[in-house]
Amino acid sequence: MKKSKVKVAVIQAASVIMDQEASTEKAVVLTQQAGEQGANIVVFPEAFIPGYPRGLNFGTSIGSRSQAGRRDWLRYWENSIEVPSQETNKLGEAARKAGVYLVIGVIERDNEASGGTLYCSALFFGPDGELLGKHRKLKPTGSERIIWGEGDGSTLPVFATPYGKIGALICWENYMPLARTAMYEKGIQIYITPTADSRELWQSTIRHIAAEGRCFVLSSNQYVTKDMYPTDLACYEELSSSPDEMCSGGSAIVGPLGDYVVKPVYGQEDILITELNLNDIHASQFDFDVVGHYSRPDVFQLLVNEEKQKNKR
Repeated sequence: MKKSKVKVAVIQAASVIMDQEASTEKAVVLTQQAGEQGANIVVFPEAFIPGYPRGLNFGTSIGSRSQAGRRDWLRYWENSIEVPSQETNKLGEAARKAGVYLVIGVIERDNEASGGTLYCSALFFGPDGELLGKHRKLKPTGSERIIWGEGDGSTLPVFATPYGKIGALICWENYMPLARTAMYEKGIQIYITPTADSRELWQSTIRHIAAEGRCFVLSSNQYVTKDMYPTDLACYEELSSSPDEMCSGGSAIVGPLGDYVVKPVYGQEDILITELNLNDIHASQFDFDVVGHYSRPDVFQLLVNEEKQKNKR
């Protein structure tokens, strides 16, 4: 039965950086806390397990890679997770115990070919604990391409739930207009944007998406300080010029007219929790429906290749 209201929780918290087991346990605890507050949907940031390695370049420069950087890369690879795996089972069990839909950013280790490629992925779990599916980031941004491969159109799911249709695009792939349009055409109503972007400009992005797609946008970012990094990284000195506050947060919840439901939170870990009225979506579509009465399919058409491609990086 479809519900008209849903309680959502957006987690703003840091990973236990480069520690898959501890990051997973932290996610389990925070999921339980959100469930105890009545949440039906719980959202975590980009790359929560085992972390977004902001400030590191893994000993790379154009034309060379250092041995120290390879050691840090190996550590990152070892602390990534396969899908499915024992770690995804733990996350699924956390979703089941809390009775929530869980969406969490992870670094996924390829288990379909060589095992040598990592993907920045978002995993979706149902309240029964089952892994519903995943989305792999289509285009890593800038130097992220050193460490992550590219997803393809086979992982662009939008899931029908009693609380509306949910899906996700990760961080700057939300600047890809056609990727957004693919989500809109699938009827997305709760649009999830795990991110590592704490800029004020990101707030304009998520507000635009909400107004453009006439959907709720749940944006989740980490709050990270430099002292959270393990000091035994082989390339720890790469952080020497980084500020003490590495990522200030900025998680927020936006309604389908582009207005904040929960304003962005900065400078701390937090759980942003609120109730959404899904009828607000239908009311907002009175004057604008980007893939309905405000579209021109006789002029513009979108072709999405959802066939699985060979692994690439």
